[in-house]
Amino acid sequence: MAALAATALTLAATPAALAAEAGMTDEVTMTLGKDGTLHVVEKISGASGQAKRTFITRTRYDDGNDRLYRISNVKGGTLSGDVLTVTGPTVEYDVKGAVTPSGGIEELRWFAVNGWNQPVAKATVKVSGPGQVQNLSCFAGALTSAIGCTSASMDHAATQADFEQEDIAPDQALTVIVGYPKGSTSGKPILDKRFSLSAAFTLDTVTGGALAGLLVLLLGGVGLLYWTRGRDARVAGHESGKVDPVQNGHFSPPDGVRPGQIGTLVDEQADVIDVTATIVDLAVRGYLRIDEQPRQTYDAPDWMLVRLPNAPVNALLPYELALYQAIFDGRDAVLLSQLSGSFAAHLGKVRDALYADVVRQGWFARRPDTERTRWTTIGIVLVGVGLLATVGLAWFTTYGLLGLAVVIAGGALAAGGQYMPAKTAKGSAALAHTMGFRQYLFSGELGDVPEQHRVELFSRYLPYAVIFDGVEHWSRVVASVTGNGHQADNLYWYHGPAEWDLSKFAGSMRTFTTTTSGAISATRQFRSL
Repeated sequence: MAALAATALTLAATPAALAAEAGMTDEVTMTLGKDGTLHVVEKISGASGQAKRTFITRTRYDDGNDRLYRISNVKGGTLSGDVLTVTGPTVEYDVKGAVTPSGGIEELRWFAVNGWNQPVAKATVKVSGPGQVQNLSCFAGALTSAIGCTSASMDHAATQADFEQEDIAPDQALTVIVGYPKGSTSGKPILDKRFSLSAAFTLDTVTGGALAGLLVLLLGGVGLLYWTRGRDARVAGHESGKVDPVQNGHFSPPDGVRPGQIGTLVDEQADVIDVTATIVDLAVRGYLRIDEQPRQTYDAPDWMLVRLPNAPVNALLPYELALYQAIFDGRDAVLLSQLSGSFAAHLGKVRDALYADVVRQGWFARRPDTERTRWTTIGIVLVGVGLLATVGLAWFTTYGLLGLAVVIAGGALAAGGQYMPAKTAKGSAALAHTMGFRQYLFSGELGDVPEQHRVELFSRYLPYAVIFDGVEHWSRVVASVTGNGHQADNLYWYHGPAEWDLSKFAGSMRTFTTTTSGAISATRQFRSL
């Protein structure tokens, strides 16, 4: 009896065991609705463990677009992204985007079986739709395979198409195609533009013309902005010409302009060299003395700046006073080397005072540094807007080049912002006089200067020569003069060490101006005229 019972149990289990050994089967029923939605029902049997399927939801449509298939209304399973996890023997879902109007027909194309996590031993597909079948075909294997499936047929009324395929591997698909009469559904492909640089920045008649027009408009606007806001005011022709700064044997700079002011007026920037020239000017005018320190062969050169007693400090301009106080800071003397590093914190105040001074003089309507920053910032913002526009236009359209036009205009404005500070008519006239003074300095026509006035007069020229990058030339001129007919070992404002005389003054001044510029700031900014 026990043997008979065991035999009966074995016979009863045989069909299930055989089914599991045979592999998974997938019976697919698809119904195409008039709205183009494909309703799919899959009956799964013989699966080994949890059955999962990864749908194909994106394929290449043409050179510029991908085709999307949207899965929704899942029953009998859960959908996470493109992965369907089956929870029952039957799973249902809807597919949109599987219909393509083509000529006189509408073509349904769907990957009826694909992406299972285990081989499908046998798959059958039944397709019905809103009209008679016009044509049908199927492919099995890789997604791009042109190999037909095991069988494809339709019923005698041409209302149902049947397909069958065996042994579908997890990386293979059974693709079915069924044609219906035109107008059977309202379905159409769902397209998603594929990004590519060549397409995003297409250059053709339309984009090229639009780019050229936009560039002309934007760059023309930048040019118009400079023409109306950034140009120096015109001055009458008689404002320029030769300048003679010597009046009755005494030095009188054009318009009373001091070296630091000239430097800021010329290039519209309060540079380090403007500050250096002002230090020399304070020495020449009797506010401090420059004492060159003795040194050994390999010692770095150094100078002592000495505060002179009874100097009329109250007569200094605000920027000169800020510099004077920053140098001495309660001391009577300081080595130039001691200013290195510590002075940089004071430099900003001196430059601010210089910018405020040129506005107070009426040479500029607004501070040049503020005007530069304003327009440069606007240009940088415009570049940022252009970059965002370029990305957006390139991603969603083929007009990415138009965004680049905004970037170019923004870059032009950012660079042109350096030229936006505009001198007033008074400032332009002062500049004309200044350039005439420069021409005078380098002309070599120094006029008939009484001998007793030469040291002071030519010394007064020297700070201006520093501004005009002619310090070595004028240092030699100063060194060549005599005082009351006698060669001097020192100047009233510059003292050298023992064994030093004026023949070494030109080299000393060249080194002094270079060292000073380096000491008061980390960067040296010399202008070229």
